[in-house]
Amino acid sequence: MTFKVCIIGAGSVGFTKKLVSDLLKVPEFEAVEFALTDINGHNLDMIAQIIRRIVEVNGLPAKVTATTDRRAALEGARYVMNVVRIGGLEAFADDIRIPLKYGVDQCVGDTICAGGILYGQRGIFAMMEFCKDIREVAETDALLLNYANPMAMMTWAAIDHGKVNTVGLCHGVQNGHRQIARALKVPMEELDIVCSGINHQTWYIDLRHKGRRIGKDELLAAFERHPVFSEQEKVRIDVLKRFGYYSTESNGHLSEYLPWYRKRREEITKWISMDEWIHGETGGYLRYTTENRNWFETDFPMFLEEAGKPLSEYERTDEHASHILEALETGRTYRGHFNVKNAGAITNLPPDCIIESPGFVDRFGINMVEGITLPLACAATCNVSVSVQRMSVEAAMTGDLDLLKQAVLHDPLVGAILNPEEVWQMVDEMVVAQEQWLPQYAHAVPAARERLRNPKVKTQDWSGAARLDVRSVDELRDARTRKAAAEGHGLGTKVMG
Repeated sequence: MTFKVCIIGAGSVGFTKKLVSDLLKVPEFEAVEFALTDINGHNLDMIAQIIRRIVEVNGLPAKVTATTDRRAALEGARYVMNVVRIGGLEAFADDIRIPLKYGVDQCVGDTICAGGILYGQRGIFAMMEFCKDIREVAETDALLLNYANPMAMMTWAAIDHGKVNTVGLCHGVQNGHRQIARALKVPMEELDIVCSGINHQTWYIDLRHKGRRIGKDELLAAFERHPVFSEQEKVRIDVLKRFGYYSTESNGHLSEYLPWYRKRREEITKWISMDEWIHGETGGYLRYTTENRNWFETDFPMFLEEAGKPLSEYERTDEHASHILEALETGRTYRGHFNVKNAGAITNLPPDCIIESPGFVDRFGINMVEGITLPLACAATCNVSVSVQRMSVEAAMTGDLDLLKQAVLHDPLVGAILNPEEVWQMVDEMVVAQEQWLPQYAHAVPAARERLRNPKVKTQDWSGAARLDVRSVDELRDARTRKAAAEGHGLGTKVMG
């Protein structure tokens, strides 16, 4: 088969390598054309070298092109994968730093909360440019596979305003599935799941081991007695205890989507674990991504050498993208969990929102399971976030600063910590700081800047409840060496790095 796959933001080096390697494991896809594009020519060149090395070593007829001209990369593409982070680490740092001045402590800040909402404002503006190019130069009805966060907002905007056939993809469901199987001490392939909700607030509403239903009490007991998960997943376990259902998201993610666990700074450390960033560390994902960027820059020759290994030694991952394309092109049915318009698939969420729920893919497209009703507590939590997402998308499309502030005001964690005056000033500060990535707010920035000259709210110099310093490459090497040694003795899950 020959068709073109365009990857926007291909400079996300590790993830791009994974997506391409997964596709090349499908026998019919050996002659696919991969068009890589990114605004960062340096990163683009590095990933192009890696992908070309994989193709060359395995003697494949696949074609690899790389260009900073996005429109050229999209021309004739049947599939488009979006993996961008608009504003890069510079804007990401502001997503974490500025809310901390007002007392809002985030672990990730890329879905909702103050950081996620501003991330969405940057991403949606760029998404509209991507969609325009897709409509004009890609194949008719090309499929956009969106991996960029905030997932629900970006996918919602692409469908409603970009007018492009879009599915949002995330690996949270698979990772949680894998973790639950470990807690229950059963093989993952023996554990069947139904997981439904919205992205990053998805709930395992049905778990069955070889057909036997796993109830709340059994699952709760498994997590509470697990020597590692019982320490790392305190928020998720507490929500399981009170809601009766386990959430897909890591301890750190879940803690910032809810109003209960990070609102009192003296209590935050009670609910998180510091052994790995994902379990709740302040700005943990920012530190992790910064370290990985530095690591890749320094050790690029090693990564290029690793790309020379034959694909026969590579195990295809459970990232959805390659499995979706395989199903659409070959007709081999694939079941997964996808981010799409609800349209009644989940009965107690709004029909226009973006859900994450089970579906099947074949030559006829992505077909969602319909008629799922979420437990009331799960639906209530999702509905709060849906309202924030809806306002955020509309604000991003219109440049309505008041609506943006209303979205942030209604965010669960922000609303638990800040009063309206604090929210209004914080959003002014974030918009002014990120002006270069928010052209839709250009008309509002001068007035916001003027208001900040005479602030009504005092801010604080606070690094967060649980902030760690970015490690050097040498420190990373040492940590990874120690982790590998510990894993050799069965201790790896408790070692940093």
